[in-house]
Amino acid sequence: MGHTSSGRNASQQVEEREISKLPPTFGRFAETQYEQMALEQQDSYRLLVESTGAEPYAQLSGPLKIWANNARLATAVAPLASHFRSRHCSLSERESELAACIISVKWHTPHSIDQHAKHAKKLGLPAEMIDALVCGLPVSFPDKREQVIYEMTTTLAHSLWVPQGLYDRAVIALGHNGVTDVIALMGYHTALALTLAFYDVPTGAVGLKR
Repeated sequence: MGHTSSGRNASQQVEEREISKLPPTFGRFAETQYEQMALEQQDSYRLLVESTGAEPYAQLSGPLKIWANNARLATAVAPLASHFRSRHCSLSERESELAACIISVKWHTPHSIDQHAKHAKKLGLPAEMIDALVCGLPVSFPDKREQVIYEMTTTLAHSLWVPQGLYDRAVIALGHNGVTDVIALMGYHTALALTLAFYDVPTGAVGLKR
């Protein structure tokens, strides 16, 4: 007896075909209202909201609006998102935003470039440095940790070899926990940026209130 390669049952396939006919609300993606989500999707939606530190039943923003429909993915990724904003993460919010800006620029996703650049400036990162970074110009940060994060993130984002000198400075400035937090954060924001790229989400897109 054969089965579909995706393992989905017939009712799920019918539901997905119906959803695919809906008009897009967030880039190319057609969002589902919270009340119309399956129970497991509602559960995962609330987990993602909690992972951002927002109040219960707050609105999700950015690519998390898309991930929320994939209940298993959302459930798996929520603890990682929570880690990056918790006291257990060795990076400050400002340092995390710096790395997020670099990854967004790497993947040319206007929505996330705009959002992260604005937030980075609000957190006190010099506006002229963030603007230069967005334009792909070299930047030098007076803070040693931020300079190291800028260098290692830029180097890895462009698939360049990490020289011994940069490795040594990163370990001294951030410790191994900090280094691995930066690397994992890069992977997380890469996945978010690629989601925005695939669904062609423009700058300023808001989507449905759910």
